[in-house]
Amino acid sequence: MLAIPVGRDDHVQGQLDAPITLVEYGDYECPHCGHAHPIIKRVQKHFGRKLRFVFRNFPLNQIHPNAEDAAESAEFAGSFGKFWEMHDAIFDNQSSLDDDLLLDIAGRLELSQEKLREALEGGTFTPRVKADFLGGVRSGVNGTPTFFINGERHDASFEFDDLVAGIEMAVKSAR
Repeated sequence: MLAIPVGRDDHVQGQLDAPITLVEYGDYECPHCGHAHPIIKRVQKHFGRKLRFVFRNFPLNQIHPNAEDAAESAEFAGSFGKFWEMHDAIFDNQSSLDDDLLLDIAGRLELSQEKLREALEGGTFTPRVKADFLGGVRSGVNGTPTFFINGERHDASFEFDDLVAGIEMAVKSAR
């Protein structure tokens, strides 16, 4: 069960009143999250206006040394209304993830590389990332990616057909 309901601080794609909410707790350096990224895009296209997608940070710093800076960079971009652009660019370039890439993406998004560097060095967005992480822990997240469909944990595969089936089952049970 999702411990922290979706709220105004979340990064949301889709209609706010959509009947289906898909929440992902993810790590930008996790190869499984990288694999899930294009699948989520297909799921969003499949359900269209019926689905809203929420991404929450769950950096596994012990095994992914660049995950925290990536999450904080996405939050930095989000403070300028460009969270999803940074989110997608990080996943699209996951194989070369490091601070130089994050600064390069910020530049491509017309964000100040200097301000991003200062934010990373000063931990400006650390509390935001930590809040997501702790919410995930409270929700029983113990790996990435972890998905919740309308507040219920999706424990099946996150391959396209399995995710679509899980969403369709959640919709039927909500009726």
